Amino acid sequence: MDQEKPFSSTPGPRLLQQNKDTVFFRDGVRRIDFILSYLDDKDGEKKQERRREFEANLKKAGLELETEDKSDSDDLKTYFLKIHAPWEVLATYADVLKIKVPFKESDIPHGQDVPLEWLSRPFRLPGKVMRPQPDYFTSPFDKDKIDFFLIKNQDTFFPPSTRNRIVYYILSRCPYHKEDRKETDKKGIKRLLNNGTYTSAFPLHDCRYWERNTNEQCESERYHLYKNWARFLCFYKEQPLNLIRKYYGEKIGIYFAWLGFYTEMLFFAAVMGVICFTYGVLSYDDNLTSKEICDPSIGGSIVMCPLCDKKCSYWKLNSTCLSSWQSHLFDNEGTVFFAMFMGIWVTLFLEFWKRRQAQLEYEWDLVDFEEEQQQLQIRPEFETKCTDQRLNRITQEMEPYLPLPKKCGRFCLSGVTVLFWMLLIVACITGVIVYRLAVYAAFASIMKDSPTKKIHLVGSLITPQLATSVTASFINFVIIMILNFFYERVAIWITDMEIPKTHLEYENKLTMKMFLFQFVNYYSSCFYVAFFKGKFVGYPGNYTYMFGKYSRLRNEECDPGGCLIELTTQLVIVMTGKQVCGNIQEALLPNWWCSRKARKDQYSRWEQDHDLQNFSQLGLFYEYLEMVIQFGFITLFVASFPLAPLLALCNNILEVRVDSWKFTTQFRRPVAAKAHNIGAWQEILNVVAILSVVTNAFIMAFTSDMIPRLVYLYAYHPGSEATMSGYINNSLSRTGQCLGFSTIVCSCCLDIGPIYCLRYRDYRYPPGHQRQYSHTMQFWHILAAKLAFIIIMEHVVFVVKFFVAWLIPDVPSEVKARIKRERYLIQEYLHNYEVEKLKIQLPKISHGFYQQLSNKLPLTKFACLIECNI
Repeated sequence: MDQEKPFSSTPGPRLLQQNKDTVFFRDGVRRIDFILSYLDDKDGEKKQERRREFEANLKKAGLELETEDKSDSDDLKTYFLKIHAPWEVLATYADVLKIKVPFKESDIPHGQDVPLEWLSRPFRLPGKVMRPQPDYFTSPFDKDKIDFFLIKNQDTFFPPSTRNRIVYYILSRCPYHKEDRKETDKKGIKRLLNNGTYTSAFPLHDCRYWERNTNEQCESERYHLYKNWARFLCFYKEQPLNLIRKYYGEKIGIYFAWLGFYTEMLFFAAVMGVICFTYGVLSYDDNLTSKEICDPSIGGSIVMCPLCDKKCSYWKLNSTCLSSWQSHLFDNEGTVFFAMFMGIWVTLFLEFWKRRQAQLEYEWDLVDFEEEQQQLQIRPEFETKCTDQRLNRITQEMEPYLPLPKKCGRFCLSGVTVLFWMLLIVACITGVIVYRLAVYAAFASIMKDSPTKKIHLVGSLITPQLATSVTASFINFVIIMILNFFYERVAIWITDMEIPKTHLEYENKLTMKMFLFQFVNYYSSCFYVAFFKGKFVGYPGNYTYMFGKYSRLRNEECDPGGCLIELTTQLVIVMTGKQVCGNIQEALLPNWWCSRKARKDQYSRWEQDHDLQNFSQLGLFYEYLEMVIQFGFITLFVASFPLAPLLALCNNILEVRVDSWKFTTQFRRPVAAKAHNIGAWQEILNVVAILSVVTNAFIMAFTSDMIPRLVYLYAYHPGSEATMSGYINNSLSRTGQCLGFSTIVCSCCLDIGPIYCLRYRDYRYPPGHQRQYSHTMQFWHILAAKLAFIIIMEHVVFVVKFFVAWLIPDVPSEVKARIKRERYLIQEYLHNYEVEKLKIQLPKISHGFYQQLSNKLPLTKFACLIECNI
């Protein structure tokens, strides 16, 4: 094959032998914009034919190619095809893609210095790192107006990120069929990668991350990113967002901007959570409820009904002493305030992010990006699979489309698949609940049959409830991780089957499916503990069973201290386990040694990058998904664990540096892509924010014991002084006989003599009453107070949320003014440019026509002023 022979555009010694770490062709002039690699297979005649046709079509498109023979590679097996885009190709496709380029240096001053700026100096980075290039006024590139733009050097006018984006655009649409055979499915580098024709396709890093490039024409941006961003010792420093955007593109830049802003806002939530937890610790000794439970004369004399049939025995109330104290740390008066604070914090976070996002859109030339460019990025898979054509009413050109019957069929199949997997999640959660019911009885039986002294020693530390809750949470976490493995593949398969038209549509559909799966998978167990456990128990003699009475699986009850501590346990295990596993998985990448190998062997730049991890198109998607799932944990159930924001803050400080380290040292350089926001994740965050207000209100009302305690304190306490004394006795109902659930006689189990009155957690009339086992009036008063609390809390938080959202505009007034001024100046310079161009083209035009032209052109300028609302 001709293309397999090394190509040299100029005779003489090969520069590569002198410096293998180069990003240029052998002539040392033409920059390598993209690399394709392939293996010379023994049975690869078809692949050779595809490569021959593909590379021939690339040359016809204007790209320049140069091949490195396998004999020059480190493994003696891999060919490397280097691609360079000359000026004509870059200019043509920059015009097609409407890429914004500078035409004049900006004269708009930056914001004024912040008061007490010296306080933030330790967190600042050098100015050249934060602003790697001057600010310019930019305009969409027009090939017919070359002299309008600031083109000092054609080789460096388009930065490497823009160059590789243009080349990838060509690669993704270039056919590999012969001219006489128009096969629409044989098109694009993605298909060639899938069928093994090429093994990889990627742009090059500009240097090694631990040292600068020796070539002065390279800016060594990777080195600066590693030195000022990717090292953990820089965890307290600001992120060089402009340099990230310049090197990786706007899409990755937006992600790190959002992650950094989210981490900054978590600091305030974490501080408030620590204050709330500290209040629980300081009020530890004032907790009369726990003191009564632990008091041998009160809690030790109260005997509770068995919590399961047959195997469970009667038990003393003071056996839950430890869990009662633990519950108070998170279930106290400060928790109500913290739940309301988090509802407002979520609104502030989302509103301030919109402002920050608007500022980045202006600074990164992303204003109006959606209308001008996103619709041009039609997926090659859509063009290939959709053979039907129709007229686009806007462009008046024929374009591929998916007929409605096919679209409906694919949509129905997608919906059925999503429903099936969601039901599978519910089935797994049901299995965990059955485990909890069965294993609780087993733990109770084991502890019951042990010697009395051992029961007293172990039972005070590990109760059946605690042992069941912890083991069930770990099992649930393992199931979650296993199901995630399948969900990712199923969601991608479903989305591919729907054949979305654009990359934006593809990512949005995949985002919604994956988040729906993950939402049910991660949060369903927490929803069960928070809103279902202990709510449908029944009463002695008429208990409620999970699968009917014959299943002998009684619905779970909450401890006398409430279910909140169990929800806290579930949340801590799942949330912490997910974050730890995620960080370990990211930090222990399989190819971490490749960069170190480059120190010794000094092999070529393309081979160094070839050995790195490939950054897939969905790589950023998983980063967003991880953070949004975390966002759900710290908002939906934060009332049960005020320290959740602190854990999230610590994780995110590490996450920023781990992600930056991966991008800089372990991943190949991604193809630069544009994005003006975080996409569908913005709507998901808004939905989670609204849902969090509802869930926290219900947690405080129905999972926490805060409302029953307040009702007792202000309505049912004995005596004139409001005190919590006697609350435990008031909150437990009575039954007047030994129940037949256990084969053990009451007296031999508890060693306290015959028992005539057992207790259970509820508000019901005792036996012998004319309304025995029906709810007391206190129950209805508590229920009314719970509903009133939910209504009041939701209305207060929502009113504050909407007021804050109205008070804080999405786009800062300064940014609006800058956008209007820039549009005005663009129109003014274009006006002057057109006038000068006409003067040059028509040197002999009459003075009268000049006068007429000058009278008309200001009208255009005046129209611009009206359009810009100035």
